[in-house]
Amino acid sequence: MSSSPFARPGSPEYEAATHVFNLAAPVSPAAAVTARTVEEVRAAIGFARAEGLGVRMITTGHAAGGTTSMDGALLVRTELSGPVEVDSARRVARIPAGTKWGAVAEATAPHGLAAPHGSAATVGVVGYLLRGGLSFYGRKVGLATNSVRAVELVTADGELRRVDATTDPELFWALRGGGGGFGVVTAIEVDLFPATQVVTGMAIWPIAHAAELISVWEKWAAGAPWEASTSLRVLRLPDVPDVLPELRGRPTLSVDGAILGDPEDISVVERQAAELLEPLRAVAEPIMDTWQLTTPGAVLATHMDPDEPVPAHGDSILLTELGPDGIAEFLRVLGDGADTPLVVAGLRQLGGAFAEPNPDGGVLTHLDAAYVYSGAGIPFDAESATRISESFETVRAALRPWDTGGTAPTFVESVHQPQGHLSDEQVTEVDRIRARVDPEGLFRGDIMPKTTVVAS
Repeated sequence: MSSSPFARPGSPEYEAATHVFNLAAPVSPAAAVTARTVEEVRAAIGFARAEGLGVRMITTGHAAGGTTSMDGALLVRTELSGPVEVDSARRVARIPAGTKWGAVAEATAPHGLAAPHGSAATVGVVGYLLRGGLSFYGRKVGLATNSVRAVELVTADGELRRVDATTDPELFWALRGGGGGFGVVTAIEVDLFPATQVVTGMAIWPIAHAAELISVWEKWAAGAPWEASTSLRVLRLPDVPDVLPELRGRPTLSVDGAILGDPEDISVVERQAAELLEPLRAVAEPIMDTWQLTTPGAVLATHMDPDEPVPAHGDSILLTELGPDGIAEFLRVLGDGADTPLVVAGLRQLGGAFAEPNPDGGVLTHLDAAYVYSGAGIPFDAESATRISESFETVRAALRPWDTGGTAPTFVESVHQPQGHLSDEQVTEVDRIRARVDPEGLFRGDIMPKTTVVAS
């Protein structure tokens, strides 16, 4: 029996390397390998060249729905060995590729520090950071990709490079938001920020109160402090044991998020939380309310993202301020009485530092929008998948007057929705840099499908 680590379809090693979190978007490369060292990554690139295969990458597969076919490719699943290294004096963490955000939060918390992680502990660090990253700390610290301080990657020539602002600054610029296709990332360094206490949680109401609740929330969001990042979602969770009894089989509306506290004056974050929550609670008593003053680690559980792999089809739109007309359209297609198969659909609050260009950032430094809308459904079969797609189109049509035409890269979950976060000039420059480090196009299949930003 062959001892080659490069697995072919049908073997247990292939199944392990190709497993993705989004079960509705399986991947089927010609071969696959799980790489745990830099030498194994180099060997994978050599094997791909010898076999005439392209090279693709994956960590957890949360974004598998947005990847193109892997036919004729070697899939490298990066699970680089080693711990998260925290330099508390410099407020920097070095994170091996394949690490999930839960492990990073555990490593940084003892130092009173946090990273701009996403809303789920199971998401891989590298893809999230290099595709932008929308954190519940983001209105305070900006897009997560702005916090990247160095990237270690093996390029098409088999060389390990450490790229930062002084070592190949143009490649460092392109890596941060450029859409992939540069090499296999093996580690990443990211800035940390002080975080010891936050107010975080989720409050949920019956859908009958949605119109008044969303109006109150949007009014608050327009002038919200930058320390606060929240989302408002309509939930239609199935009546199954894995779902909390209060939420099973009934439409509800939730408001969740986090407010970053000042360690020197906790009264400020408590006041900011009250300004958000008390007007909402005054509309109606929540059927569930977990908002509380706690430690930053709790933020990863706030959004109640699934811990285990699930099938999902998703869609997203960047939106301007909605106002009464936009809210009315949102509720018409998603609110009480709407006929929709989407299990979750809502608005993530942007603005604040999300909207501020960062002179030290990469090709993507900010998002010029008020909200990112995202919706998702569970495709049980072909008929339900069709209904979900039709619902996406219904929502898009309803919200078209407020659609900016751009995209938030980490929220794009389908190859049918190309990325739209770069200008024509940026796309041209990124392509030039990509061609410099990968002249033969070994990684060309790993590039995110892209369009350019639609002018406003």
